[in-house]
Amino acid sequence: MSKALSRRALITGGLTAGAAGLTAAARIAERYGLIPPDWGGVWGPGETLTYACQRFLVSPGSMAREFPSSKISSVTPVSGRPPKEGVYPKLLSGRFADWRLNIEGLVATPMSFSLAELQRLPATSQITEQTCEEGWSFVAEWTGVRLSEILKLAGASPRAKYVVAFPLDDAWDSIDMQDAWHPQTLVAYAMNGNDLTPDHGAPVRLKVPRQLGYKSVKFLSRIRVTDTVKNIGKGLGSVQPEGGYSWYAGI
Repeated sequence: MSKALSRRALITGGLTAGAAGLTAAARIAERYGLIPPDWGGVWGPGETLTYACQRFLVSPGSMAREFPSSKISSVTPVSGRPPKEGVYPKLLSGRFADWRLNIEGLVATPMSFSLAELQRLPATSQITEQTCEEGWSFVAEWTGVRLSEILKLAGASPRAKYVVAFPLDDAWDSIDMQDAWHPQTLVAYAMNGNDLTPDHGAPVRLKVPRQLGYKSVKFLSRIRVTDTVKNIGKGLGSVQPEGGYSWYAGI
């Protein structure tokens, strides 16, 4: 057998073994309900493997690193500017007096909160890192209401698989229930002791410190509890996969 044939056989064998391994991993992931919404397409097996492995290997209660106040960054970069069209400019000019956060979907009691009503709920603060997929990061103190507190108040159904965050722009996203119930996942209305600025997502944003920054959706308007995301947008669980990013962005 020639060296070329040996090389070809090795490559073919490796690809076959790799495909078989990915297929087996996908079957295991499916058995445990760990197929991400963006599982289709050429990157689907890799997305599934990443999501499933992280969920298998990392404890559901594992915490993102929290920092002392001395580590709060002096510079806080911005990704994504406030909407210049639609209702946002009007809400901003009125200091968000007419803004509401609506909770809908698979809940016993649909709810609607003003900013003042959210601020009257039990508050929590954390000093965590915001990590951008573009390579930069900063540490800040975030204050808000645990998403889990809102889900309890609304009576989220045990059938729920996702929480979808709809903003006042087009950058909607979703997280699974493990991250939705996680104690560090916040509906945040303050950063470093001050109200959120428009650049950082005023009046409120999602804060998901166990995932990359684009999962921390800004300019929140609605939260939907659901058992499927197939009927939202292109069915990928987020607008991000449409631009080449992963639905799951665990770090």
